[in-house]
Amino acid sequence: MGHGYYSVDDRATRAASLSYGTKSAREIFTQRSINNAMNPHGIRVREARDSAEHPNSVAIILALDVTGSMGSIPHHLVKEGLPKIMGRIIQSGTPDPQLLFLAVGDHECDNSPLQVGQFESNDELLDKWLTDVYLEGGGGGNAGESYLLAWYFAGFHTSIDCFEKRQQKGFLFTIGDEPTLLDVPAQAVKHIMGDGQYENYSASVLLDRARELYHVFHLHIRQTSAGSNQQTMDGWKQLMGNQLIILDRHEDVSKVIPELIAETMRTTAKPAAPSLSTGLAETSILL
Repeated sequence: MGHGYYSVDDRATRAASLSYGTKSAREIFTQRSINNAMNPHGIRVREARDSAEHPNSVAIILALDVTGSMGSIPHHLVKEGLPKIMGRIIQSGTPDPQLLFLAVGDHECDNSPLQVGQFESNDELLDKWLTDVYLEGGGGGNAGESYLLAWYFAGFHTSIDCFEKRQQKGFLFTIGDEPTLLDVPAQAVKHIMGDGQYENYSASVLLDRARELYHVFHLHIRQTSAGSNQQTMDGWKQLMGNQLIILDRHEDVSKVIPELIAETMRTTAKPAAPSLSTGLAETSILL
């Protein structure tokens, strides 16, 4: 995976032909159960690899809360957010991003608490994985969602060349408006992932594991009734520290994500060989 380039122009043409700008979330996200290709059961690893096209790949994971009103975020990404994110990342000096979508729900209540795409660079393939997400819309009255499953998957089931070859961490963004559930039992992980040796994991342990490979951020959406809860924000602050970003509107994710990547790359990235990526200069990127 990760072949091809992201063309903002081609994506705009395709989005217009598919009427993304006017369709509802239900019209775009047609899955009424988990897509088999995104079912994590049996997945051993997702890889972000260098190639002739992308010699300096940077692994980026967007983990989207798909419970309740948070379905508005993937809808925003399809309508306009994703090309802005990818365009801005490329324009800011990271020409070889490889993006993986995760969708998270509630492992205590939902049928599909984790959905997993592939690391991709191509605009058409990224749209495919994004629109294949099942907006289960579940969650429960248990005061939290399974953001910790994103940390689990990133920490135990990804292999990324940016870190393994260059000791350059990737990026992991969880996005939502609820607290994280504080632990996930081994039996729940086995039910989600399939046969294997698992432990009872706490959120803090999984976060630390993910941080070994990724710069981990949580984007907390304050505009919902759940998101405006001060206790929730305080809990996230205690867990994430400066990697908690509080947003007033979900639309702000398409501006903040590229900014965080650009700033982190400026302050932490080691010098890399020039990219062989082509065709970017003539691509119009609307900021």
